[in-house]
Amino acid sequence: MSMKKLRIEFEETVTLVNNFTEPIPADILLKLYAYYKIANANFDNPGSKTPLINAFKANALFQAKNMSKKEAMRSYIKLANKELK
Repeated sequence: MSMKKLRIEFEETVTLVNNFTEPIPADILLKLYAYYKIANANFDNPGSKTPLINAFKANALFQAKNMSKKEAMRSYIKLANKELK
């Protein structure tokens, strides 16, 4: 799949996740968060006001840190499709 097609599918999946109305388990949300940040090359520190949430987010990012942007996008799409459909 070309990077352009992958980016389009990724953005569509992000919209699906953002519009999802049922609760999403925390472990899934953390993985999606990490994949999203890597796919967008955004390595800023988590910005939650809750230190524990920041710690979980930082840990999720750390676990996925060796992924490429493409891998992160593919993983995001695969996880969202598996868990939210």
